[in-house]
Amino acid sequence: MRSRFRPEFWPTVFLVPALALMLGLGVWQLERLAWKTDLIDRIERGLSAPPAPLPATIDDPGFDYRHVTVTGRFDAVHAFPLLARVHDGAAGIQVVTPLIRDDGGPAVMVNRGWVPLGPDGKPIAYDTPPEGTVTVEGVARRPLPQGWMQPDNSPATNEWFWVDLQAMAGAAGLDRAAPVVVEQAAGSDATRFPIGGQTQVDLPNDHLQYAITWFGFAAILIAIYLLHHLRRGRAARKGPDA
Repeated sequence: MRSRFRPEFWPTVFLVPALALMLGLGVWQLERLAWKTDLIDRIERGLSAPPAPLPATIDDPGFDYRHVTVTGRFDAVHAFPLLARVHDGAAGIQVVTPLIRDDGGPAVMVNRGWVPLGPDGKPIAYDTPPEGTVTVEGVARRPLPQGWMQPDNSPATNEWFWVDLQAMAGAAGLDRAAPVVVEQAAGSDATRFPIGGQTQVDLPNDHLQYAITWFGFAAILIAIYLLHHLRRGRAARKGPDA
């Protein structure tokens, strides 16, 4: 006798939403893959491009991870230490100093680089910013918001755990700040502090693996579903006494 495929109710009720969920997650991971690939390509283009002058008005999101130059005078009176920063496995801080632009644009917060902690747990002595008009070269970054494990900043005690541009501008007596922080490029002498070039790019792109995993789960689920009905069909043909 020829057997016919007859889906059972409860296995089918379980299969349909589970399969839809797995396929949906697989498609979503493919969309994330395209987005992440485009983001990485944009960052690599920005970092490899020649430095571009930082405009007075920054509306283009493309100025995140972009080599730039900006000219002005450092406000050496105000220095904002970013606490709990690690460089080559050593603990320290990063020093953020306002740069008052010559073109009249909003001040730019410049991350001058990393300074290690001394035996007493305090930052060692480091170079003050140069006087007069200077041109700073570095990477423009749009600061990340406060992380869920990061403490609150304390402007009153000059303790900073994350870059809050407007709060730093207020602490320096400035009306506003540019919407990016410029992470200054490394200097020629790596023995002098602060050490520049602290831009880190860590963008893992594992979305293709995740998509394959979800599509694989969907295929396994379909195989189990078909195998279950195949065995049920064989058992029905043999009968209870077979």
